[in-house]
Amino acid sequence: MELLSRRYAMQLICVVGAIGPARYGEIEDAFEDVSSSTLSTRLDDLVEAGYLSREQYAEIPPRVEYDLTDDGDELCRRLQPLLEWAADREA
Repeated sequence: MELLSRRYAMQLICVVGAIGPARYGEIEDAFEDVSSSTLSTRLDDLVEAGYLSREQYAEIPPRVEYDLTDDGDELCRRLQPLLEWAADREA
């Protein structure tokens, strides 16, 4: 719960779930006002917790993709209604 209560954690799970395997730039584009350091830290946190996988390809320029693990996919399905409810309340 501590990790999920951190800023952007739940949204990141759902964004990666919606995009599928996603590159950092694609994820960054989904957020308007998040700093690169916050986004990178949160992605690392979610990888460490086992909700996201990180695949680095030996290419030039380097390519890194993030995707949901099985636990991350289940979490995404459970979070989606909550995030939709919160968005409705903000509108």
